[in-house]
This record gives sequence, structure tokens and C-alpha cells, in this order.
Amino acid sequence: MSPEILYALRDPAGVPTQPWLFLILGALTLALHLAAVQVMLGTGALTLRGAYSQSSHWRRLAAHMLTTSKIAVSVAIVIGVAPLLFVQVVYDPFWYTSNVLSGWWVIGFILILIVGYIALYAFYWKNHHLASEGGRSGHWMVLSLALLLLVGYIVHALTNQMLFPEQWMAWYAPDGNIEPTGRQLHYSHPLRFAFFIALSLPVTGAWLLGYRRYQQARPDADADYIAWLKPLAMRLLTLGGVVSVILGVLWMLTLPEKMAWFALSPWSVLALAALLVTVAFPLLLGARIDRGYWGYATFGVGAVALIVVCAVREVLRYVTLVGSHGYDALDYTVHMDWYSLLLFLLTFAVLGGVTLVYMLTVAWQAGQTTGRYSPSPALSWMGNLSIGLLGLWILAYFAIGFYVWAS
Repeated sequence: MSPEILYALRDPAGVPTQPWLFLILGALTLALHLAAVQVMLGTGALTLRGAYSQSSHWRRLAAHMLTTSKIAVSVAIVIGVAPLLFVQVVYDPFWYTSNVLSGWWVIGFILILIVGYIALYAFYWKNHHLASEGGRSGHWMVLSLALLLLVGYIVHALTNQMLFPEQWMAWYAPDGNIEPTGRQLHYSHPLRFAFFIALSLPVTGAWLLGYRRYQQARPDADADYIAWLKPLAMRLLTLGGVVSVILGVLWMLTLPEKMAWFALSPWSVLALAALLVTVAFPLLLGARIDRGYWGYATFGVGAVALIVVCAVREVLRYVTLVGSHGYDALDYTVHMDWYSLLLFLLTFAVLGGVTLVYMLTVAWQAGQTTGRYSPSPALSWMGNLSIGLLGLWILAYFAIGFYVWAS
């Protein structure tokens, strides 16, 4: 497909700010989304492993991981909206075409996600006493994980299809016969998908190290349970890291011809180095992992590694579309819209920042308190501020809308 056709498919309205900002925010929000997804998958798997164990430690871990998985899937869904919005802004000719070619799956994506989400809550509802009584109705958790993996696979296929415009006509009209139903997912790369799913192992290992430090700081800390957690977390981190690296190498070795340049590029080496640093970091910490905030640092390093991986992935997409198809996302026409840009940044940094700090502080202090927890006046004020900022955001949103409509 010629570059002229691809450029003709662009939104004639252009974009409201510099395209490079959308690429950066896309990689950043994708990393946050993937972190939540991988925590959800890993903690969900640990829940199934521990729910039916005879070990009290495993059942206790399963109960806590079930709550974590339930929250993580909510976070993944909310944050997952952002990278989809950013990719459709600067890669709209590719993203929308891919969606039309597999429209049945795009619509089904929402329904599958809803059922998977409900199945997770069904398991949660039936297992309020998981730590003491063990698990019940495990089929709900299995169904949830299977459906959520299917959701990830659909997005994986759609993301890959957009990179092959030379195949679009063959997919839309095979042998000259138009196929308008969109019932097929036309392209996937199993090793690429497996790589991103396998990352849930080291990410969950890093999460467990933070969870262990959180438990360690409690006044009524269980020394036996804390000691039991460390080797489990280290196994997930190290073995999972090795599996992820192997799958990543296999992905690089099986790249399509037009992407083969990437396998031995400095970009792929950078991503590999970031993953290896994450795996090695707890070993470098040594005994410090049990002091201060060092126990949480591995997850922070892992988050940075995910950002690096997602940034490198964006480089692969950008260069592929420029080099093979003559489409440069950075030359999109810009019609500067300061209001929408400032609204986004203020929402993300101020409203989101204050609310997130409030919730994390409450979660931290409540977990470190024996008995009933009561927040301080300052923390209560921050909670009220979060609600107030949300109210102001809603008022500003509708006020601007009515102003534009009236004028």
C-alpha cells in the first residue's frame, strides 16, 4: 500500500499537540497498564495455587493475592484506555483499519472482558474466608484468567495487524471475495504474546518482595510467614526472568523480514539489559532488602524496565512504518489546543496524583495498624481534596462544553 493512501486515511483535523508527546505518553501508559495486567495474572495464578493447599501460608497468601488481583484488573482496565487513545491519534490509519478487519472481535472484546471481570468477582464472593477455610468454586477463577488472557490476545492480534498494510486487501477480500464480517484475527506472533505474558512471573516476584516488606513492617509481623515468602518471590523473579529473556530472544529470532533489523539493534540490547538489571537487583541489595524502603525498590526497578521495554517496542513500530511503508507519525499536522493539553496534564498530574497519594497512604497506614485504623486530620483533608478536585473537574468539563455549544 502506497504512502499516499495511508496519509489520505489520516484525520484531516490533525492532532492537538506535538505527535512525539503522544508517542511518549503512549509508551508510558502502556507500561503502567502492562504492570497492572502482569500483577493481575501473577497474583491470580498464585491465588489458584494457594487456595486449595493444605499449607496455612499458601492459603493466607492466596487470600491476599485474590484481593490484589481484583484491584489490579480494575487498574488495568482504567489505565488501558490511555495507550489505546494515544495509538489511535497518531496511528489512526493503521489502528482503525485493523479494527475494521476484525470488527467482530473488537466488539466481542468488551463482552469477553465483562464476563472475565464478573467471573473474578464471583470467585471473590465465594471465598471471603479463603485463608481459614480454603478455596471454593475455583472454576470461576480459571474462567476469569482464561478470558482475560483471551482479551490480551485480541489486542495483541489487532496491534500486529496494523503493522502489515501490505496484507490488508488480502485479508479483506481473499481471492477477490469480500469478507465483511470481521470474524477473523488475521495475524499474531505467539512468541511475542508469550513474552509479554511471561513477564508476569518476574513482575509478580518483585511485587511479592514489596508485599513481604509491607508485612514485615507490621507490629504483629509473622516471622515464619515472612521467611517463607522470600524464596518464593526470588524463584518467580529469577526463573521468570530467565523464561522471559529466552522468549524475548526467540521473538527477536522470528521477527518478520521487514523487522529483522531490530533483533541485534542497540534498542533490543537496552530492553534485555533493563530486564536483567531487574532480576539481579535483589541480589545486589543483599540484606538491605529487609531495611527501610529497599524491599519495595525491586518493583520500582521492574516498573522502569517495563517503561524501557514499551519505549523500545514503540521504536520498533515507528521505524517499521517509516522504513517499510513511508508513514511518519511525527509529521502529523498540528493544530495546537492548549485547553485539552492542559486539561489532560492537570487531570493526570494533579487530580490523579493527589488521589493516588491519598489511596496509597491510606492503604499503607491501615496495613501497618493493629486493630481499627483512623486516618489523621491531614489525611482526611487530602481525601476531601480529592473529591473536591474531581467535582471541579466535572464542573469545568461541562462548563466548557456548554460554552462551546452556546457560541
